[in-house]
Amino acid sequence: MSNIETNQEIEGKSSNNKQEAMNPLNSDEFRRQAHMIVDFIADYYQNIEKYPVLSQVEPGYLRNCLPNSAPSHPESIETILQDVGKHIVPGITHWQSPNYFAYFPSSGSIASFLGEMLSTGFNVVGFNWMSSPAATELESIVMDWLGQMLELPSRFLFSGNGGGVIHGTTCEAILCTLIAARDQTLGRIGKSNITKLVVYGSDQTHSAFQKAAKIAGIDPQNFRAIKTTKSTAFALSPDLLRLSIRSDIEKGLIPLFLCATIGTTATTAIDPIRPLCNVAKEYSIWVHVDAAYAGNACICPEFQHFLDGLEEANSFSLNAHKWLFTNLDCCCLWVKDPRGLTQSLSTNPEFLRNKASDSAQVVDYKDWQIALSRRFRSMKLWLVLRSYGVSNLRKFLRQHIEMAKLFEGLVMEDKRFEIVVPRNFAMVCFRILAEAIEIGKNGVQILPNHETLANELNRKLLESINASGCIYMSHAMVEGVYFIRFAVGATLTEDRHVIMAWKVIKEHANAILGIP
Repeated sequence: MSNIETNQEIEGKSSNNKQEAMNPLNSDEFRRQAHMIVDFIADYYQNIEKYPVLSQVEPGYLRNCLPNSAPSHPESIETILQDVGKHIVPGITHWQSPNYFAYFPSSGSIASFLGEMLSTGFNVVGFNWMSSPAATELESIVMDWLGQMLELPSRFLFSGNGGGVIHGTTCEAILCTLIAARDQTLGRIGKSNITKLVVYGSDQTHSAFQKAAKIAGIDPQNFRAIKTTKSTAFALSPDLLRLSIRSDIEKGLIPLFLCATIGTTATTAIDPIRPLCNVAKEYSIWVHVDAAYAGNACICPEFQHFLDGLEEANSFSLNAHKWLFTNLDCCCLWVKDPRGLTQSLSTNPEFLRNKASDSAQVVDYKDWQIALSRRFRSMKLWLVLRSYGVSNLRKFLRQHIEMAKLFEGLVMEDKRFEIVVPRNFAMVCFRILAEAIEIGKNGVQILPNHETLANELNRKLLESINASGCIYMSHAMVEGVYFIRFAVGATLTEDRHVIMAWKVIKEHANAILGIP
């Protein structure tokens, strides 16, 4: 047989190559496939309660389902979506399920989804104003809008010479402000003194703070996690803060940064902002207020008192992707003096030079964050604020809080359970008491207030509930007490889901206690 290909064979291969190398942004094909994806996601939400909330797969499951290498030739979207349903969905823990009550919510919405589509569709890289003016200016406007909704002090808004930026997560927000504080201080005392810098928080402050301190070069021995107690609802004590600062100064150390929290992860504890700021001010300490979860509730007037004293802080952040119906990721950070960020984080290579930046009349957000490139995140937040309006957003949040109150009441009616700490927002901390049983399965008497046995009882209860797939909750531990967290906030959750969740909890409690 001849090795010479005929013209027909060559033309056939050429035709196949053209088909396989179809324009990746062909409008007709984009429209067809995008409609399929939207239908797939809409069906997913419609049927989401049919899935176990917590994924039931074993580690490494997906490698056994998928090929060892990428395909050499194109596969149809129909085939790919079949595999998404068959292999990917079983490995998802369904954060949007109305029966999801773990950690904190990651609430979404149609408006945010559509905003994400627009952002992805435009696919701009808005590192500076020149690269996409609309991306920069919309972000500045939306951050002022949200700041006004929160009634932030005017100095945090662009209109008051402050300003806001949208980061990915709280981790980034804390790191950027910590770096700004570090550089300002070292600029005064000399870079060789970095080993003397000390940062402060409570033992309830999010671990993101410790991670940021490590990245920023703070000596791990100079990280202060000040102990909190149940008697103060696990809030950071200004008096203990002052004692810690004075002790460090006596050792020749230099106080640098305080991370206060409105709504801690374990219990939603609220640090007293004004008294803490008053202490920090005495020692020229930068104060960052982390309100990742609970800050969203502060768009409601009845919660804005938690922000009292914020005008004395240097920076403030919340995660709109937690509880403001804006899909991940969307961390909103405000600073009173943006120069702190820009002096530490700006870079101005020649290839980015332009008249607008040189005029100092525009915001270049690349200088407000760690990375150079950035997404058009403000688009989804803009759509959320416009599509629902402030009044409806407040209504949604209040509904979640009322559902948490409903659950709290159900827990309090059952004497086998207790509320561990007072509820502040839409998260209830509870546990089953050791006194709920007198004799264990092995005939060992369980003594009242025996925390070790009580902790084990609650651990078994939570594991049993989560393994059922009916609902999903998470836990925390404070002062040696293990308890279960019930966080209401999924967009689809209704009263009936809360009532059903309590029924599931009681059924599993009865099984563990040996009650028919």
